[in-house]
Amino acid sequence: MQKNDYFCRVKIGKIMDSFLELCRHRRSIRRYSSQPVEREKIDYMLRCALMSPSGKRRNPWEFVVVTDTDKIRAMAPCKEYGSGMFETAMAAIVIAVDSAIADTWQCDGAISAEHLLLAAEEQGLGACWCHIYGREEAENLIREITGIPANLHVLCVISFGYKDEERKNYDLDKLLYNKVHYERY
Repeated sequence: MQKNDYFCRVKIGKIMDSFLELCRHRRSIRRYSSQPVEREKIDYMLRCALMSPSGKRRNPWEFVVVTDTDKIRAMAPCKEYGSGMFETAMAAIVIAVDSAIADTWQCDGAISAEHLLLAAEEQGLGACWCHIYGREEAENLIREITGIPANLHVLCVISFGYKDEERKNYDLDKLLYNKVHYERY
């Protein structure tokens, strides 16, 4: 597709246009200011996550909110790479999922994480996903810090805070439109 094709030039309604802009602005933020994240914003993001779709509406996810900065800093060494954002994050939400409740537990948890990421951007916060599942040492550390029981899988931790870095918005003309196929690959 060329940059002037359907995706770039279609006129869409105001609601979808604002969602497109939200998606353009949402970037992974790994450095945060020391300003605390207000409880109201955390509650808003959680309401959004609780409305995320799940297979057969089983809702296999559990959310652990962490605002104690000592606990958040203790999460930083959970992985050798990709967890440094916990050094400055002012809040974190751990997504744990119960595989006994739904066979779609990984997807359900990931969808709820995306709802959190988008809600954070809408609230003027930065956020970043830290994948945990399948990394035994990371999962054990997060479990130890948060008290998550062994019957739940720690899927990921989302860090939050007021942005202390700027990232360019996505350029609609540079999206990978060649990854889109209609009717057949």
